[in-house]
Amino acid sequence: MMRVGSLIIPVLNEGGNIENILRPLQALRQRGWSIVVVDGGSTDDTFQKSRPLANEVLSSAPGRAKQMNAGAAEASGDVFVFLHADTVLPTNFESEIQKFIDSDLQWGRFDVTLSGNQLMFYIIAWFINTRSRLTRVSTGDQTLFFKRPFFEKLKGYADVPLMEDVEICKRSRIISEPFFSDHKVITSSRRWEKNGTWKTIWLMWCLRYAYYKGEDPKELHRKYYL
Repeated sequence: MMRVGSLIIPVLNEGGNIENILRPLQALRQRGWSIVVVDGGSTDDTFQKSRPLANEVLSSAPGRAKQMNAGAAEASGDVFVFLHADTVLPTNFESEIQKFIDSDLQWGRFDVTLSGNQLMFYIIAWFINTRSRLTRVSTGDQTLFFKRPFFEKLKGYADVPLMEDVEICKRSRIISEPFFSDHKVITSSRRWEKNGTWKTIWLMWCLRYAYYKGEDPKELHRKYYL
């Protein structure tokens, strides 16, 4: 079967949830999509549980950028879609990707909504989506996708421990306008719920501002995971 494209999913210690992540994607596999899971050194059974539900299960050094690049190196098809493990694709994912393929644009992303039902989460999502349209910079939670030749021309993600999504968007927008899909992926609100909504908002803005000012991504990574 000819591969339409690949879903590249970086994971770490998702053994308790990996089957729930991959099972809904099996219909896409049957229609020609390849699922590439890239494990960043899990200490649980993520790797073993992924094998029956993916076309490729790879081991990589930890770090989202490293894992996604490792997945892309083994991926097949014309389009690479980088899906976070805590994010769910929209039901019309394939039709949106086909519109992207038929366009002259080289990269894109979906709108996002958060899984929690607090009103504040809808407001946060609105700001994320609006900001990314205005700046043409998106986050990995919005599920970035690229036409394969373009991604290869970019030489993939920069090997940085944080803000790899912002960095690749900034390089991409110089060459091509992004494809903005207003169909929404659903990403987990667990970090917002665990650490507090306003505290998380403040942290994210501080990190983005520090990155804009040129602070070392290694230091930003340390602050993010404090």
